[in-house]
Amino acid sequence: MNQEQVRKQIENMKAFIMKEAQEKRDEILAKADEEFSMEKARLLQAERMKIAKDYERKEKQLETNKKIAYSNQLNQARLKVLKAREDIVVHLKERAQDRLAELGKPGQEYETLLQQLILQALIKLDETKVSLRCRKDDESSVKSVLSAAVEAFKQKSHKKDVKVTIDTVNYLPAGPGKSNSLVSCCGGVVLSAHDGKIVCDNTLDQRLALAFDANIPKIRSLVFSS
Repeated sequence: MNQEQVRKQIENMKAFIMKEAQEKRDEILAKADEEFSMEKARLLQAERMKIAKDYERKEKQLETNKKIAYSNQLNQARLKVLKAREDIVVHLKERAQDRLAELGKPGQEYETLLQQLILQALIKLDETKVSLRCRKDDESSVKSVLSAAVEAFKQKSHKKDVKVTIDTVNYLPAGPGKSNSLVSCCGGVVLSAHDGKIVCDNTLDQRLALAFDANIPKIRSLVFSS
């Protein structure tokens, strides 16, 4: 084989090697491009899913916050309604107490009421030695009806020896507008026995409180029926 033939063979081998290398390079580049495209698509899809999940989470959180805010506003509105209703009930009780204060003013009608209140309290206690507390302004009225109340109690209870002592030290508070303290009394009496161990509060204020508490459902039904 002469030199020309050797040169051509070498050139052919070089061309073959270059072609193989080129094809291999193209194959590697194509595969790299394919893998890059796949990885890019995967990353984009992952990012889209992440954004979608984040959006969904934020949307749910926003909806939850709206529900919480609505619930809080609804509760506040309910509390305001309840407070307004309670204020109305308290106002009604105050008006009733004002009427009681009028009832507790000196006069024949009030003295008759005092006699009935004393008799009721004596029957309730059912004792023979009783201490009676009243307002200082009512002391003379109480004294004027006490004997009649005691006699009525004796007839009902068949007790012969009944003693009622008016407490001239611990008077009940004065009526509304007359008392120097925050506590007042519209009238009535408080009877006790056995050194105060047994007590019957038969004041007008206590009678109102008991009647009011017992009829709260009915009062609310009448006032807030609409």
